[in-house]
Amino acid sequence: MQTRIVQGTGVMRWGSSVSDSASLTEAIEHASEIVLEQLDGRPADLVMTFVSYQHASSFYSVNELLRQYFDDAVIVGCSGAGVIGGGSEVEHRAGVAISAASLPGVSITPFHITQDDLPTPDSPPDSWEDLIGVPAIEDPSLILLPDPLSIEADRLISGLDYAYPRSPKIGGLASGGSQDTPHALFLSGKTHRSGVVGVALAGDIKIDTIVAQGCRPVGEPMVITECENNVIRKLGDKTPLEVLKTLFSTGDEQDRRLMRRALHIGVVMDRLATSFGAGDFLIRNVMGLDEDSGALIVGEKLQEGQIVQFHLRDAETAREDLAAVLDRYLEDNPGRDPEAAMIFSCVGRGQHLFRRPNHDTELFEEMVARVPLTGFFCNGEIGPVGGTTFLHGYTSSFALIGRRSTGPESFKSESGHSESGLDN
Repeated sequence: MQTRIVQGTGVMRWGSSVSDSASLTEAIEHASEIVLEQLDGRPADLVMTFVSYQHASSFYSVNELLRQYFDDAVIVGCSGAGVIGGGSEVEHRAGVAISAASLPGVSITPFHITQDDLPTPDSPPDSWEDLIGVPAIEDPSLILLPDPLSIEADRLISGLDYAYPRSPKIGGLASGGSQDTPHALFLSGKTHRSGVVGVALAGDIKIDTIVAQGCRPVGEPMVITECENNVIRKLGDKTPLEVLKTLFSTGDEQDRRLMRRALHIGVVMDRLATSFGAGDFLIRNVMGLDEDSGALIVGEKLQEGQIVQFHLRDAETAREDLAAVLDRYLEDNPGRDPEAAMIFSCVGRGQHLFRRPNHDTELFEEMVARVPLTGFFCNGEIGPVGGTTFLHGYTSSFALIGRRSTGPESFKSESGHSESGLDN
């Protein structure tokens, strides 16, 4: 699709809102009017929208309805099991979230890609650049919204990492649908039912990423000394079963309970790292244990010499992990306040995990900034760990958006306040 190049060097401004009206027309009207007010007369160049599956019968009307308020903007979005806008999370009921931005000095390139469009594994980088429509030398930031039922998201992500090694990739898999009722992908006038939609943003814009995987480590880091694909046979001089028995016998009651039902393994992705903290581990599921051999089956292909550590997950742990990665971002980026943010959160988080709404959004606003915050609850979350982009589960992946600069002062201007616009 054609790139939109926004001329000028004016102020970047964002707005965000959400409506839980049962009427799609009313929801889009209400949220759009709030967002336009936040833009304060500036034109909307980019609109991101997420629509809950309670509006499935009207998905083909989404683009037309949005055009009434954002006539000339690039529109990108998808369906979700729940939506997030204005810092409020709408779950288990109808919801429409809208974020709009005035982006002077930014080039906006929307794209729709199908499974058949994906280059082969041995294709050169320029085949991926042709697919996206932006050369890698421009270091674009990529927001990706794949349909999990019709495209190989892992293949897509690894190919884009190969072609755009310096570009952040962030997003989430559309959710709420099924084989019988497909997901919806929205892109500037069209509603697609397969593939991936997204946008490449280049020029005077920068996206930082934060990935909170919701786990805490137990035990000690260990070196894989024997493995085959996704089967770990030895950790040091012990089998995984021997290690787990020791962890179980020395753990407290809470840890033993979580080891029975919420055990994961973290993999250090930076081979040169000598110390590991929040955000350094790629968290993967423990899929099975062979009691005869003591081997462990996990959800990731591994190699001998990699460092791993067992992890546990529950609501308290997820909160502590999110707080830790947010705090680490703040320490690494002092004074770097975002203009806006996007959140791609697992359908297994939210009220299902925390037993209350707005957990992740409130903690983000409390620790980082109260800015326009928009997103949805995903079937899988996209974000980097250790310099490589992965597809995650049970994760909240954040995109912190500001102006491209070498100093913190330029990552800040006049963003509109974030408002929910909930209809009660």
